[in-house]
Order: sequence, then structure tokens, then C-alpha cells
Amino acid sequence: MIPLRLPLLAVLVSLALCQYYDYDYQPASMLGPSGPNCNQECECPINFPSAMYCDSRKLKFVPVVPTGIKYLYLHNNQIEEIKAGVFDNVTDGLRWLVLDKNHLTNAKIAKGTIDKLTALEKLFFSYNNITEPVIPPSKSLDELKMMHNKLTKFPSGLLSDKENLTSINLQHNELTSDAIAGAFKGPKKLMSLDVSNNKLKKLPAGVPSSLEILYADYNDIDSIGAGYLNKLPKLQYLRVSHNKLVDSGIPAGVFNVSSLVELDLSFNKLQSIPEINEQLEQFYLQANEISKFDLGSFCKFSGPLNYSRLKHLRLDANNITQSSMPPDTSNCLRQASDIMFD
Repeated sequence: MIPLRLPLLAVLVSLALCQYYDYDYQPASMLGPSGPNCNQECECPINFPSAMYCDSRKLKFVPVVPTGIKYLYLHNNQIEEIKAGVFDNVTDGLRWLVLDKNHLTNAKIAKGTIDKLTALEKLFFSYNNITEPVIPPSKSLDELKMMHNKLTKFPSGLLSDKENLTSINLQHNELTSDAIAGAFKGPKKLMSLDVSNNKLKKLPAGVPSSLEILYADYNDIDSIGAGYLNKLPKLQYLRVSHNKLVDSGIPAGVFNVSSLVELDLSFNKLQSIPEINEQLEQFYLQANEISKFDLGSFCKFSGPLNYSRLKHLRLDANNITQSSMPPDTSNCLRQASDIMFD
């Protein structure tokens, strides 16, 4: 978080804007008049002189950034080009670069711009028209967002030195499984990866064992590789909804891993309930083709210490009703407070 002390109302408004823009953001109007060391097309509040606000100003180009700027907001413009030299004053000082909601393409990003930013920690490049990822040389990069672009490939090796990268968002692009093969091997601290709304046939290969969150909704995935989750001992949240999963593509016990807290397999073509670990708490299976309630999918056997920790289970929009539940269900699913059938 940026170190600021704001009145309570300002904080609440700031939080609302954070949700909208998906990053921490304090509007310049809340931070007082602009200081003298600033590009004339932007604002650099005296109370926060290391930030330059150039958002929502119908800009066509990235303005020259003065010395001392660490946080640069350029979202909601009409920027089509990043010319060489605009970042020359801040190559080793700029930490945040926000370029969301512009008209940028790879061809109009000059050499000597983003590729010279050696201290960048956050790069937000969503809602543009890039077809290849734009990656700064900074080893401090911890968050990368390139949602809603036209990415068709993500070459392996681009993130090989990004050991501090913890979050990658690539949803709503045109990536295939082959296009991202080996792309995420470098970041050894990666915790969150979102590749939803792409063209994947399978879950991404070669992701680091540090991963805790993997979202792959709205793809063309029809199977899960045997042992895939065993390579991700910290994975807690897995979403593979709105895909093409079928029973034959789910190896026995593939989801029976103790780390998972939430598993979303909704809106697929499953006909039976996959086996899960007793530690799973949230299980979403709605809108499949399930016709049988197999208690063995949740509990191998029930006893004082052997029972499912499942709290929420969705089975609505399947070929199954509450009457399908066997008599011993309450003993196995004793912590389930919400089981939905319709």
C-alpha cells in the first residue's frame, strides 16, 4: 500500500475505486494541489509528490515522466504509442506503471521504454491490443496484469529472473496450451495465476510448486493430468468451471489432495462426482450431468475422526435430487451447512 493518511471518507471512496480499477488508487483530487515538478498534462499532488496522475485525460501518447516519480497512472486514456525517452528520468525509480484501458499495440511500444524500467514492481497492462507480453527487466516485479488483450503467445524464459513475482493475471486473451508451455517456470514465489477465458486444452504445465490459486475457467479443458495437483502442494483454490471436463478425463484420485480448500468444476460434462479429500470445504458441481450421489467420493468410511470437512456443496442443475442421498450422508457430511440440489 502507498503510505498515506486520509480521512475516513477518503479511505472508503479509495476502497471503492480499488475494486473498480483492481489496484490501489487515490484520486489526485483528494490529495491537494499539484506540485511544480510535473508534466503539464498531469497532476503530481504536493501531498504525494512521487505519484503522477495522467488518467482519464484523452491522452494519445505517454508524456515525459519527471525525476522522482514512482507511481504513474495512465489508465482510461486513448494512448496508442509509447515513444522512446519518456521514462529516461525514472528508469531505476518507477515502481508502478498503470496503462489499463488504452489502445496500445506491440508495434507502437518503442525500445528504450518499458524495457528499461529496472525497479518496476507492478505492471498493469489490461484492456489494450497487445499480442505478445511486454515484460520489464526489473527483478522486483511482483504483480503482472495483462487481462483483456489479444495475447496469442507467452514465450518461455520471459519470467526466468522474476523471482519476486507473486501474481499473474492473463484472463480474456487468446492463449493456447502450447502458447504458454513453460511460461511460468521462473517465478519461484508465484502464488496466484489466472488464465481464465482463453483457449487452453489443459491446465498450464510447469507452474511452480508455490502456487496457491489457479483459475482456468472458460477454456476448452477436457481432462486433468494424473498427478497434476501432487506437484502443487500449496494449491488451495482451483477453478475449472465452464470447460469440457468428462469422467474419462478425470483420473482416479486426481483431486484427492489435502491442500485444496475450494474446487469448482461447475458447468462441465461430468456424470459422476469425482473423489475429493476430506479436507475440502467448498465444492461446486452445478450444471453437469451427474445422476448418482456416491458417498465414497467424500468419505472412504465414516467414524468419530473420519468425516468430510465439506461446508458447501452445489449439485443443482444435474440429474440428481436430495432423495438420492444415502442414509449415512449426515455422518459423512456432518459439517455441511449448505447442500444445493435445485
